[in-house]
Amino acid sequence: MGGSESGLCPCLTRRCRITPLRPLDCAPLGDGSTGMMEATPPITESSKITSKWRGAVEITRFDKPIGTLLLLAPTLWGVVLASEGRPSLAMLCIFVAGAIVMRAAGCIANDLADRNLDGHVERTRLRPLVTGALSVKEAFGLLGALLILALILVALTNALTMKLSFVGAGLALIYPFMKRITHWPQIVLGLAFSWSIPMAFAASQSALPQELWWLFCANVLWTLIYDTQYAMVDREDDLAIGIKSTAILFGDMDVRVIAVLQCLCLFAFWRCGVAFELGRFYDLAIIGVALMFIWHLWLIRSRDTARCFIAFNQSKWIGLIVLAGLCAHFWLGDNAVLSAN
Repeated sequence: MGGSESGLCPCLTRRCRITPLRPLDCAPLGDGSTGMMEATPPITESSKITSKWRGAVEITRFDKPIGTLLLLAPTLWGVVLASEGRPSLAMLCIFVAGAIVMRAAGCIANDLADRNLDGHVERTRLRPLVTGALSVKEAFGLLGALLILALILVALTNALTMKLSFVGAGLALIYPFMKRITHWPQIVLGLAFSWSIPMAFAASQSALPQELWWLFCANVLWTLIYDTQYAMVDREDDLAIGIKSTAILFGDMDVRVIAVLQCLCLFAFWRCGVAFELGRFYDLAIIGVALMFIWHLWLIRSRDTARCFIAFNQSKWIGLIVLAGLCAHFWLGDNAVLSAN
């Protein structure tokens, strides 16, 4: 369904079509024809294990890293900014691992919530819970294991970070259901993807300075931008099955609304730079973000689904640009010179 956490569409260069739900014990026909099911080779214990592993990789989206990269970006922004460019190796490992684990957990929660819908849509009909590669019980077990692992990681920080982690986990788990009750699920996704920023400050400083919320707001807006672009790819399918999104809400105004959101996002990034007294390297990075935003507006102007996906996919570079600006400020800017002296 719409939203980056649902994984990347395997047929992005063409329109997806709603198809009748196949029975779970019926394999799709290799030639696309209708009729009797093709003969399949005998199922061995080895093939079962291979199928389970493949299903686990697919349901966690480890084979589609774009979502992980988009979650890692604000996580690393927060860690670098909170530590003034000098995070400990332990802190980096905890937050990088935490982002990877929670993204995987969010994907499982998404597939569990959508398991009765995915089989009706061409692009999602081969997901593990639809094909039977994984059972619902196995998916819940994997989700539980990942949440326990996330809890172990956050337990290595401090009490404030642990308290905040429960809010973050809650946001990740409720997001899939927001697509059914509001046209603003992208806001909930933005909150979930941004929650690592206050957690990074809590872990590094045992405090939540008010300045951090400018970076938090910038990332919520950025998530709203790129996930609306992604939802523009899925808009036809989402309308057919009753899933809500900002792309559907904005309608013919989508490109213009995205332009407004981009301006607000740049303003929040700029205010973050002012609040933390970030220098010219950070400012150059934000200019780079502005140029990327303009390019993305040009790509999506005709609402071509393939171009909308390109704009979404290129968002990973925006995260890297901002991270490079922050690192350059602390390692190469005036602050770095002063600390060296």
